[in-house]
Amino acid sequence: MSQPRALIKDQITFYGAGSMAEAIVRGIIARSVVLSTSITMLNRSNTERLEELKQRYNVITNNDETAKVRILQNSPIIVLAMKPKDAAASLQQLGPLLSDGQLIVSVIAGLSIKTMQRLLGRKQPIARTMPNTSSSIGLGATGLSFSKEITEDQRQTVTTLFEAVGIVTVIPEEHMDVLTGISGSGPAYIYYMMEAMMEAGIRGGLSPKQCKELTVQTVLGAARMVQQTGEEPSALRAKVTSPNGSTQAAIMMLDQGDFFEDVIAAVNRCAERSSEMGAALEEEGS
Repeated sequence: MSQPRALIKDQITFYGAGSMAEAIVRGIIARSVVLSTSITMLNRSNTERLEELKQRYNVITNNDETAKVRILQNSPIIVLAMKPKDAAASLQQLGPLLSDGQLIVSVIAGLSIKTMQRLLGRKQPIARTMPNTSSSIGLGATGLSFSKEITEDQRQTVTTLFEAVGIVTVIPEEHMDVLTGISGSGPAYIYYMMEAMMEAGIRGGLSPKQCKELTVQTVLGAARMVQQTGEEPSALRAKVTSPNGSTQAAIMMLDQGDFFEDVIAAVNRCAERSSEMGAALEEEGS
């Protein structure tokens, strides 16, 4: 059986091996964007985690310090996926290892291109991205911003990388924090509402299995209705909200709790926190 042809032939190193890195790796391997043997995953010291990823995805891993230096020096594409608290020190250590053509792809919330270049100590080509974990099943939503040093080929590589695991939106970098509030963290809001819907069903006497199946299908169907009909959510909501009916009673209850404005406030607070984290990282590395 012949090996599938990959869309991206370059070696890619994931510097950080947490849930977001795993989500992207799972997605790009499943869709033959990059072969597993072209992916290297590194972290600070968690060898057990790297071994788990190696067994699960057949990627290359290494935790030897000398080997990590060599890998980072020679990788055409480095995806920064470490925890924000580790970012400043990691970038300062990475900078002296880099050469001009290496592409940096960041999935670190709040960390600006300007700050990354300052921490690296060089004007490296950088793509700042904000994907979400739905990338692991090909349904991600990723925001992209590029430094002026990036080449057209590098821009296309990054776009291909994330288009293969969902939709891509290229935005001015100053809008990245609000995108984080909408799509970066957005799945968590939906999961939270699903938790509440399932709990309501359980308290009403349905089994947990029934509640999960009904809730999952309802959320999936609602999203697909918006996607496939092209109608606005407000119009679709109106169609199922009969005057003085049960759905209207439910919506009125949500409105009493200021549900609409609470969701907007949550998105805004997420964006603010992303900005705060970026400012803290900038201060830490100054």
